[in-house]
Amino acid sequence: MKMNVAIGAGLAVLTGIGAGIGIGIATGKSSESIARQPEAAGKISQNLILGCALAEATAIYGFLIGILLIFMG
Repeated sequence: MKMNVAIGAGLAVLTGIGAGIGIGIATGKSSESIARQPEAAGKISQNLILGCALAEATAIYGFLIGILLIFMG
């Protein structure tokens, strides 16, 4: 395997770090929001789940790109 492919695959998988940080920040902020306005917990939770799903999708895309680079490159 070429060294460039390995470096590219490693960089592609690093998108999981950004997604993890984003999900952690979003979870913390939603917990603060629910603590301040408990009556809005339903709407806050719905938005949190949607945001976490989108952030996790970017991590999955990065992982798939890394896998494709390894096996196709």
